[in-house]
Amino acid sequence: MEKSELRDGMRILWDAPIPMDDGIVLRADVFLPPGEGRYPVILSYGPYGKGLAFQDGNKAAWERLIALHPDVAEGSTNVYQTWELVDPEKWVPDGYAVVRVDGRGTGRSPGVVDPWSPRETRDFHDCIEWAGVQPWSSGKVGLNGISYYAMNAWQVACLKPPHLTAIVTWEGSSDFYREATRHGGIFSRFLTNWFPRAVHRSQHGYGERGFRSRATGELIAGPETLPDEELARNRIDFNQWILDHPFDDDAHRERSPDLSQVEVPFLTAANWGGQGLHTRGNFEAFVRAPAKQKWLEAHGGAHWESFHTTRCELMQKRFFGHFLKGEDTGWDTQPRVLLQVRHPDRFEERAEGEWPIARTQWTKFYLDPTTMAFGPGEPGATASLAYQTGGDGLLFSTPPLEAPMEITGPVAAKLRLSSDSTDADVFMVLRVFAPDGTEVAFQGSNDPRTPVGLGWLRASHRKLDPARSLPYRPWHVHDEVQPLEPGVPVDLDVEIWPTCIVVPAGYRLALSVRGCDYAYPGPPLSIPGVHYTLTGVGPFLHDHPQDRPPEMFGGSNTLHFEPGRQPYVLLPVIPHARNGGD
Repeated sequence: MEKSELRDGMRILWDAPIPMDDGIVLRADVFLPPGEGRYPVILSYGPYGKGLAFQDGNKAAWERLIALHPDVAEGSTNVYQTWELVDPEKWVPDGYAVVRVDGRGTGRSPGVVDPWSPRETRDFHDCIEWAGVQPWSSGKVGLNGISYYAMNAWQVACLKPPHLTAIVTWEGSSDFYREATRHGGIFSRFLTNWFPRAVHRSQHGYGERGFRSRATGELIAGPETLPDEELARNRIDFNQWILDHPFDDDAHRERSPDLSQVEVPFLTAANWGGQGLHTRGNFEAFVRAPAKQKWLEAHGGAHWESFHTTRCELMQKRFFGHFLKGEDTGWDTQPRVLLQVRHPDRFEERAEGEWPIARTQWTKFYLDPTTMAFGPGEPGATASLAYQTGGDGLLFSTPPLEAPMEITGPVAAKLRLSSDSTDADVFMVLRVFAPDGTEVAFQGSNDPRTPVGLGWLRASHRKLDPARSLPYRPWHVHDEVQPLEPGVPVDLDVEIWPTCIVVPAGYRLALSVRGCDYAYPGPPLSIPGVHYTLTGVGPFLHDHPQDRPPEMFGGSNTLHFEPGRQPYVLLPVIPHARNGGD
């Protein structure tokens, strides 16, 4: 039942009803300035429970966030701060209405949970239109949030709801197949880890087994408590769904945005360390969406970190102040591309005019089978190198660099490979090593020890779409299996997701070719509150036994070398004159 109250400088409408076209009523919390008026809206629609406080639902991440950035907790009671969304206490005083909708089947909204489905996207559209005509609304609606809230923002933007005015998509994804369910055709464990860990606890009907709101004392996933059997019937089985959909079929495409339809102004932000979900899609959307007003930002750090920092909050407010309020925020001078250029020990901000960077020197770095070197000189050797798919694979390395080298942009590899079976999974890892030989790892979006870059490809999915492929970003169609003949090599084009690193003088850039996931040397990490393994790739593991049976993928692969067909990686080298030194 909807309630309203005035507290903490806000007029709050709890559980406001939003009727859908099939009779389901979704519930939203609305945070308004205390005075009567019409305000631009910052809206979100998602599955985590609109009233679940950040410090309750993700306690360890909250504690790490405020330890790193104490300003995040300042100026707020933090009672209304939730996972991956803006804090109403920091936005309402600036004259915004903040609306949070519990997605269908989650929180206090009944129904079946089916994330990113057409039904959910239509719901989202109707919620935007509902917010656009409320008596407290100016009629201009913006979307803002991390990850899930960025992914479904791309989708609803394709439907072009009339009141949708601008969106911020922070560390999202824009291709359900290539970025969420299957990397290069290989089953990614992410969704089957994320869904029971992060969504089941907020499913509508979890009720008394779950959390209560710090603000209202009400059940986050209520008001009713349903039996487990009914909860199971009311949600998708992601494990089975991914197994049932091995190709980029209609079911995948209807859960992915058609970026050619995205015309709304947007700011999208990528995480260099988000290899597995939070990198590729932001760059693809920036390049492919026809929106005339679009901006790209890229940074590092944990995925729950940058969005909440003062720097990024001010950036978001400048963007929305310009588009939702018509204020002179200086956004008209914002660089189209703003990069936090990554060094082993720091980030340096740099503006660019486009992506990929126009002055990129696309450079082939070859794999040398005789010296295991990795560099621009093409070897003349004829050779083959075999490796066990369950081990560390093959490592190719530059000598210690004589001068700093910047790699910023998308990366692609060309290999000639055979398998002892009728298929092979290829894992490509860009790595950096310090002068003492230790590997330089980076705080990633979901793992504190990530390499520089990752790419994946199932050899039987090697078929390319020549119309969509680019020299630096191959496009695999993923519409059929093309088996290998054991021992017979085939050509593979492997996409390695966009990355950024300035490799200092004396350091080495290296490439691993493996048959399984990258693993940082040493034992896995255990961090309180993180409910998945931390071996260097976080929850983005590729070890599903039904997708990768040992009899198919547990043997050996062989790289083949011959003059004129040597394996190489196409690297986006940025001229050192703009590197800013090291």
